[in-house]
Amino acid sequence: MTVILEINTLVWLTELSERYGRRLTLGEVPDEVWDQIALPGIDTVWLMGVWERSPAGLAIALRDDTLLASFRAALPGLTETDIAGSPYCVRNYVVEEALGGPDGLAAARARLAARGLRLILDFVPNHVAPDHPWLRTHPARLIQGTPEDLSRAPEAYLETGERIYARGRDPYFPPWPDVVQLNAFSDDLRRATVDTLISIGEQADGVRCDMAMLMRNDIFAKTWGEAAGPVPAEDFWPYVVPRVRARHPDLLLVAEVYWDLEHALQQQGFDHCYDKRLYDRLLHEDADSVRAHLRADLTHQRGLVRFLENHDEPRAAATLPGERGRAAALTVATLPGATLWHEGQFEGRRVRPPVFLSRRPTEPADEALRDFHTRLLRAATEVRRGEWRLCTPTGWPDDDSHRALLSWTWTHPDARHLVVVNQCDRPARARLPLPWDDLRGRTLRLTDLLTSRTYDREGDELAGQGLFVDLGPWQGHVFRVS
Repeated sequence: MTVILEINTLVWLTELSERYGRRLTLGEVPDEVWDQIALPGIDTVWLMGVWERSPAGLAIALRDDTLLASFRAALPGLTETDIAGSPYCVRNYVVEEALGGPDGLAAARARLAARGLRLILDFVPNHVAPDHPWLRTHPARLIQGTPEDLSRAPEAYLETGERIYARGRDPYFPPWPDVVQLNAFSDDLRRATVDTLISIGEQADGVRCDMAMLMRNDIFAKTWGEAAGPVPAEDFWPYVVPRVRARHPDLLLVAEVYWDLEHALQQQGFDHCYDKRLYDRLLHEDADSVRAHLRADLTHQRGLVRFLENHDEPRAAATLPGERGRAAALTVATLPGATLWHEGQFEGRRVRPPVFLSRRPTEPADEALRDFHTRLLRAATEVRRGEWRLCTPTGWPDDDSHRALLSWTWTHPDARHLVVVNQCDRPARARLPLPWDDLRGRTLRLTDLLTSRTYDREGDELAGQGLFVDLGPWQGHVFRVS
């Protein structure tokens, strides 16, 4: 199962250059660093932000007082040289020369492949930079406006001298000031999207598509109405994906998607879609809510990306501190589907630098947390094989604490595993019914892969009443059952 490590490429190379005392590009990263990236259990690396950033977009950001305030809050001692512009304001899908250019990326991909790791890169289907060549050469690929539009809503439109273009947005937020809106209904744009993704597929093993749901016919029509033109008979991704897969059949396609449209985007060809709903439930709701989420169809769950942070979300160490964060990490690491980890998450970084920055503040590493994640990654690699099944803890009439426990099993012909985690700040106990019908007459040994502690239990009890567990707040087990 896919396990992704997201790396902010520019920040990462900045820190490596400082560490080694010389400027490093992707092609010059020492082997020992790639070895550190190749953690047990990680099989895919997402190098976020490798494409050419826009000088025009950077100039807009430098005039935005709200953005500048967020930069100063995240990075004390900020200077203008620390601001590189947004990696999602793409001027061209060519690797930045400062990062090593196409040759540097090819070298990085080769070093990852030598360690059994795939590479995925970003694609932004919804918008481009205001100095992207298409504004001059292919205006039909973009949403255009009129002088009346510009006069009525100057914050929503951009005048280039020759034409007026709409700024990029989604239907629920104000326009993004530094990008120009592509037209999902344009046949020319759809063909260009196929060509761009084929080109990315020649440089990487997968693509993470930013805000992928915005290009759906229904969403796009709601956002842009008559400005987009007639609604095509075929939806955007069902047009694009098969044509890309004809050239790159094994290309991993990951969609950033919200608004409960995960299943819809899976049906339109994506291998994995963000599971933002699980993220929200782990942060803001209780175990019953999480359990209800995990009752979804298993095929659907295998197509989800479970995460606790990424470049768009606050750091997990800040939102889920201490043992609560470990419980949540244990949960996402041992579920079916893909898992997304974020560079710095294992060490407990608390500051999320805006993606515009090339540098982040120094933070001390939480060595105990790093050790926990190392053990968890190894455990999850062993556990996530075979058939997954959700367990339903049972309790007693005078004790409903069992409702705070989440539990599931993994069953493989040569291994059995049980996961249980207390998703609350109070002790919880329960009986866990197990799905294995050959337990009677045997003694079972339960080995916790996180602590190496062992517990011997009689199979007759496990087959009858179920396994008794008593867990403190936010505690959990990952058991090998043998």
